[in-house]
Amino acid sequence: MIRTIFKFYNYYISKDKNFTRKLRPLLGFTPANLKIFKLAFSHKSTSSEKAYAMQNNERLEYLGDAVLGTIVAEYLFKKYPGKNEGFLTKMRSKIVKRKALNKIGDKMGLDVLLNEYNQTRLSRSMLGNAVEALVGAVYLEKGYTGTREFVIQKVLRNYVDVHELETVDDNYKSQLLEWCQKNGRSVSYKLLARYKFEKRDRFKVAVVINGKKMATADDYNKKSAEQTASEKAMQALGILIDD
Repeated sequence: MIRTIFKFYNYYISKDKNFTRKLRPLLGFTPANLKIFKLAFSHKSTSSEKAYAMQNNERLEYLGDAVLGTIVAEYLFKKYPGKNEGFLTKMRSKIVKRKALNKIGDKMGLDVLLNEYNQTRLSRSMLGNAVEALVGAVYLEKGYTGTREFVIQKVLRNYVDVHELETVDDNYKSQLLEWCQKNGRSVSYKLLARYKFEKRDRFKVAVVINGKKMATADDYNKKSAEQTASEKAMQALGILIDD
């Protein structure tokens, strides 16, 4: 009864009713605890140093990352009963990796909500972070069962072509290595810098082919940076079309 009252208030009376009305078609329900959903779209760059942890979406992102990974793993486990662990792991990675989540966030139109609660220029990664934070907020609001329904019905079925992903090879580092071996070229990776960005370690790497720096990339994970650099190198070599 109390939750129903909160939902009614959030949708019809609250000063944030417009935000609530934007959320409803996205979520498939009207949230009762609007505060956590506002927090899901508050990036750390807008938080004051004093209340850093409580005024941004980092904690929700952490929670959503774990919950999303579990739901996607369960979904794939049931969808592909005859597939082995290697296949399932690769498929899960294709769905929950940063680049994929950024695309999902873009398709969901999360940039509109992020613009409402941040006074900073939006980066591509903020979209993926917001997807995870939103999943974390839904989990706190609806529990695991409700969050699983949200992820499958509102995210996977609307914004992810799982069957197309079956044939997509997104291991660009492996593809580049194979191409170089076939064409008699050497390939190596060089760590150019390790630095702090938004209070986290960030890595800048270069992919070097026949002694020539072909491409560079930055990421919070060294392996992810190598993958992105490999993708850029393949585009530069004309063996991968940039979509």
